[in-house]
Amino acid sequence: MHARTWTAAAATVTLAAAFVLGTAPGAMAAPTECSYQLNTQDRWATSYCASGTGEHRIRVMQKHFLPEIGLIPIEGPWVPAGSTSFARISPHQTISVWVETRG
Repeated sequence: MHARTWTAAAATVTLAAAFVLGTAPGAMAAPTECSYQLNTQDRWATSYCASGTGEHRIRVMQKHFLPEIGLIPIEGPWVPAGSTSFARISPHQTISVWVETRG
């Protein structure tokens, strides 16, 4: 190909890419500034993320007192940043607590 043809082809590709990127919807950002609270006495857990445009939920892993039962996974509902995800927990031993995000 000639230099003029390459230049025209490159310009066409660049314009097409700019059009596609310019019309794409805004990307979601995973929530940030997240924290959780665990209350074993009243048996609940919550998560809260202060910023971002995605969603988050509270996750808790507990261990049943009967070994044959095993682990008890607990999760709250997906909620947007700025809202609280709430879940009831059991009286069993809590192994781990974390905030799951998507976005």
